[in-house]
Amino acid sequence: MGILERGGKLRTVVVPNRRKTALQLEVYKHVEAGSALYTDALLSYEGLAADYLHKVVDHAAQYVNGRVHTNGLENFWSLLKRGVAGTYVSVEPFHLFRYLDEQMFRFNNRKDLDDAGRFDLAVKQIVGKRLTFAELTGKVGATTVN
Repeated sequence: MGILERGGKLRTVVVPNRRKTALQLEVYKHVEAGSALYTDALLSYEGLAADYLHKVVDHAAQYVNGRVHTNGLENFWSLLKRGVAGTYVSVEPFHLFRYLDEQMFRFNNRKDLDDAGRFDLAVKQIVGKRLTFAELTGKVGATTVN
């Protein structure tokens, strides 16, 4: 799931399903009540108008209705899909959040930084952090015998 603030940052999260409870929980977690909220016509978003200025664009009929559109977020999903199909080829569900995080980092820094700037920022953020092979492969707690 992705939430994009107009003129701001993108947030993504892996959700267990597209049901109302899962999606609306993330909306309430990340979007301030009273904000304008633009979504597609997925029925899981019904009921958000009680807490948000919720407007819907039905992609079966149109993609833009004045300021109501989801084009910025659709752009992100397009970039993610191209990255997966062209670079990574396949993605294990266990690692999906990592692919989302990488593409979200690129997307959120696409206007302010060039490739070298993004690389420098990424390297600065890994200082003092460690990811073991066991954590990477999901085998945390596994013992190794030599």
